[in-house]
Amino acid sequence: MKTLMELSVTYRASAEALFGRIAELREERKRQTDPEAARRLDRRIAELEPLLREARELAVVTARYYDRRYHKNEKYCF
Repeated sequence: MKTLMELSVTYRASAEALFGRIAELREERKRQTDPEAARRLDRRIAELEPLLREARELAVVTARYYDRRYHKNEKYCF
């Protein structure tokens, strides 16, 4: 079983991978001349952005979960 700090590292790594992939897709989108292919790329970027946001949020929440001074994100409070 992983600790929250280990999970935080995993979430951070996932966020970095998602950020990199989104950057790649945006570059590909800039070069795209086919409107249908451009639309598919826009959709894929839009699908990945919430995953990136959530991975970043969870990295912070799991890293600082036991820090009493940390104001926890309401979205992840139980």
